[in-house]
Amino acid sequence: MGLREYFYQLIAKSIRLYVRPGDTMALVCSSSDLLPAMFPESSVWDSGVPDTDSTVDYVVVSGCIHYERDIQSFLQQLRNHCTSSTRVIITYYSSLWRPLLNLATRLNLRIKTPEQNWLAPEDIENFVRLSGYEPVRTDNRILCPVYIPLVSAILNRFVAPLPLFRSLSMLNILTVRPLPDAGTPSAQPSVSVIVPARNEAGNIENAVKRLPAMGPDDELIFVEGNSTDNTWQMIQEIKRRYGSTRNILIAQQSGKGKGDAVRKGFSLATRDVLMILDADLTVPPEDLPKFYDAIVRGHGEFINGSRLVYPMEGQAMRFLNMVGNKFFAVAFSFVLGQRFRDTLCGTKVLSRDHYEKLAKHRKYFGEFDPFGDFDLLFGAARLGLKIVEVPICYRDRVYGTTNISRWRHGLILLKMLLFAALRIRFI
Repeated sequence: MGLREYFYQLIAKSIRLYVRPGDTMALVCSSSDLLPAMFPESSVWDSGVPDTDSTVDYVVVSGCIHYERDIQSFLQQLRNHCTSSTRVIITYYSSLWRPLLNLATRLNLRIKTPEQNWLAPEDIENFVRLSGYEPVRTDNRILCPVYIPLVSAILNRFVAPLPLFRSLSMLNILTVRPLPDAGTPSAQPSVSVIVPARNEAGNIENAVKRLPAMGPDDELIFVEGNSTDNTWQMIQEIKRRYGSTRNILIAQQSGKGKGDAVRKGFSLATRDVLMILDADLTVPPEDLPKFYDAIVRGHGEFINGSRLVYPMEGQAMRFLNMVGNKFFAVAFSFVLGQRFRDTLCGTKVLSRDHYEKLAKHRKYFGEFDPFGDFDLLFGAARLGLKIVEVPICYRDRVYGTTNISRWRHGLILLKMLLFAALRIRFI
């Protein structure tokens, strides 16, 4: 296998993490780039940004940052081809590799290219922000650009992503999103709040009474499953009692687990913003407007609750649970490439459009998430969504006992994390 062919195959593999079948993509690259042959379905802009109003799901800027005389103007022109959901993927070489790349050019191992910009990642991110984008994720790839059986695979897949080796990698891949316009949103979307409930009869009425209005026409969806108390009877009673003043939908899940209940609720949802509220109400319903504000104002596209910022009530979280939460927060931050304080909080918010895109490709991360939270996190990371956390005050339960088995569910979560790492970080 030729050096250039192997090198571009590695780049293509990283791009395919984001670009899925059915997505539209434009490649901004030089005429000597091999990526167009690997993505024959893409549009190729090999002479700059075209003067059209066409938009695409992904714009891949392959090495062009090194040649542009005015990087800021170039990135600003790209915005004409971006919607709020478009992701721009920028690939560029690490300055540490400049001497080796120059040597490869002199030895005719590499086509001569007129690189004039050798910029630090901080400089690239500054250009991105000045041009109206926000960095979402940075990947560092390729320690061995030459194909050596077994050796190059180990170095490039398993060693290059590790913290001690990332700074030595040859290729940087920066994923950015166009920032929304500042100011108050012109339209206030309505919300579907999904409440999965098992053995939570004593919390159902409080969920209705304490849930504040957020959008103009919100709906509350209770999904009950496999309760041994009178949760389903209480849900039916609450719908009869409050159905004339609140838009309440109710359903029973056919499968098992919170994940099945969440997916059932999302399938019934008809509003533009989807929220999960655990029926134990340890995350206060009164805090949901903070999540709504974060997504509507464009601060993030996937809003995750964080229970580990404010002090907690009493015995809201046991010590070993706290240790597990902190471990998984660090592990998920590494695997998903965005910072987390708390991945295990059940309150998560995203748009229905993004959920539908995510659900189409759920199989990529396996379909064994019993919680309904983590395939959302994995899918959001793969979509390149900006994930932000909203700190909440975690409360004690006032009714019932937890449905979480610390050790059994912890092992399942560890299995899911390892599987995701092989699909999104070690690729």
